Amino acid sequence: MSYQLALQQLTDSALPTGAFAHSLGFETYVDGGVVADEASFGAWLSAFIGQQLTYSDGLAVRFFYEGVDVLELDGLLSASLLPRQVREASVKMGLRLLDIGAEVFPSPQLDLYRGLVARGVACGHQPLAFAVVARSLGVPLQEALAAYLFATVMSLTQNAVRAIPLGQNAGQRLLRQAADDVAAAVERIPHLTPDDFGAVSPGLEISQMRHERQRARMFMS
Repeated sequence: MSYQLALQQLTDSALPTGAFAHSLGFETYVDGGVVADEASFGAWLSAFIGQQLTYSDGLAVRFFYEGVDVLELDGLLSASLLPRQVREASVKMGLRLLDIGAEVFPSPQLDLYRGLVARGVACGHQPLAFAVVARSLGVPLQEALAAYLFATVMSLTQNAVRAIPLGQNAGQRLLRQAADDVAAAVERIPHLTPDDFGAVSPGLEISQMRHERQRARMFMS
């Protein structure tokens, strides 16, 4: 299919969106000694996939595919991502993805979203930037969801390999385990409702908020 190679490029860990600089909260657990090895990071990653990636990012991708206005979804993401660093991370990586997309995967839909961001009426969140590019490439919804979620998992796992630290083989075992959680999330997302949007564990959000005041850290979020 014509979109498959483009999708591989879009989800490659080498895509320069800045994902290597974000832990999205797991560094707080590392600092507290809660995440310290392969098993404990795997538990955190499973919870993150089942919560934030499912009820925030993944659901935003699905709603965009179903025709919900991108400006409305952008506002919902800004409102639901309560931790400031995570909200800013979503925008920073999203803006980079919009710029990259404009150069290598241009489309009228992408120009529309970039225009809203340029006028200051939208922020440019990462899941929406991905969804705009993926849908314009003709990527089916389920494949887009799986690709986006697993690309995020790969970035986080690579960051954990450096930060905890973990061995490279441990990282590969974690990715294999996380693939099952991603598959379950892809199956769950189509059955969620608008009322489910942003339904994330308070514990996860609190840890992400605490990261901002952490004494020392490797990551921006």
